[in-house]
Amino acid sequence: MHRDMQKELQAMTSTATLTTTAASPMAYSPTIRNRKHSATMLHERKRRKSLSPPVVGAAASAVPLLRSRTTRDSSTPNIYLEVLKTAREKFTQEISFQSKDKDISLAKALLYIAAEDEAYMAFNREMDALSCLNEQKDTFVPSDAQEWDCLETMPLAHKSISEWLHELDAIAKEVEAELVSRDIGCHLVAVLEAVNVVLFQSRGFKRSTVLVDSKCSYLHSVLNSGRGSAILLSIIYIEVCRRLGLTIVGSRVGEDFLIWPQTRNPEELFKVTTGHNLFAIVNGRCVEDPRSKASDVNSSSLLGLDIATNRDIIGIALANLIRLHWKRASRTNHGLMLTSPLRPVHDATEKHSVIDGPNDHLLRPQDLRLAIMASERLLILQPHNWALRRDHGMMLYYNREYSSAVQELSICMAFAPEEEAEVLEPFVEKLHLLRLESSWESLGHTGRVTVP
Repeated sequence: MHRDMQKELQAMTSTATLTTTAASPMAYSPTIRNRKHSATMLHERKRRKSLSPPVVGAAASAVPLLRSRTTRDSSTPNIYLEVLKTAREKFTQEISFQSKDKDISLAKALLYIAAEDEAYMAFNREMDALSCLNEQKDTFVPSDAQEWDCLETMPLAHKSISEWLHELDAIAKEVEAELVSRDIGCHLVAVLEAVNVVLFQSRGFKRSTVLVDSKCSYLHSVLNSGRGSAILLSIIYIEVCRRLGLTIVGSRVGEDFLIWPQTRNPEELFKVTTGHNLFAIVNGRCVEDPRSKASDVNSSSLLGLDIATNRDIIGIALANLIRLHWKRASRTNHGLMLTSPLRPVHDATEKHSVIDGPNDHLLRPQDLRLAIMASERLLILQPHNWALRRDHGMMLYYNREYSSAVQELSICMAFAPEEEAEVLEPFVEKLHLLRLESSWESLGHTGRVTVP
């Protein structure tokens, strides 16, 4: 992806440079034969200038402005490309299997994810600005450029990654101040109550049920707005308690992710105080909703739940991002699923099954690319997850990256159960033909490719 974006940038900036050079006043100089005439004209201009106020010509003032815009806009996308690359590398290092799971920072990993996605969206905005410049439009498109030149200083909602980490430190200090003000010790229940007061009362954090708002799915946005998805608020809770020396664990129960402190006495988590028990206050209404599997959890069943690792928690956050961006990308295609194109091809009742091209569905390209990026990161964590690789290949198909889609789906078939591989095989065969047809059309040919 980075290579394609670099090629696009080079094409745009080269066009902008040619436009600026052609418009430059230095591109023209009078010949020797016209010097005498030029001297006469210069004398006449001086006489007129003394009789009238100075007027700056529109064309003369536009040239340096055009040059400054070109210089600024053509250099800024390179910074975003570098951030894209560095953020992915930092994320990969953070979740590396060479590191112990307990040493992984959930906050750092999620902030690297946010930085990469923000850089991608900012890159798109800058390329739009360059397009306007190349088309010589009068509308000025402001640049997102700031006084920064690397991942470490890139602003996410006006703060750098290190500043957002310090924000978590500040929340932990507020909890300590709450404990001091109550003049109580560091008993488990007292610490949890203080954390709840700071997060949900003083700071006003709330769980959001809006599934299409991306601000609820990125750590810096949740810290900034106070509204976030359940998994993001759980991660904030875990990170704050870790800074207080309290280990919080979690587990997926149905569609919910529940957290609680490591304790040999889980009964105290379910004692009702101020109308709710601590377990309910930490995890929200889901544990009191009879329609949720989380409502069945008690002090006995709690000990039997599978504890999620830090890598598992990051994986849940990434899976949520994939669902979020796919839902936004396919908003105009209600009910469209990633695997929708597979079944028609596999239908044995049709003698000549066909594959619908991605042009049959109108998808939002930026959201689709963000879903693909989240899927790429999740595959780093779960390289042998055949269902994830299948979905990744299908997103590449929808994005018309046919060669990459064939590669991913072929790998998927090696890991998938036999019945799933049988569904994928005819689709991959048809996808080979679609790739060939796409290459044929790119060469300027018309008509469909026929294969005997």
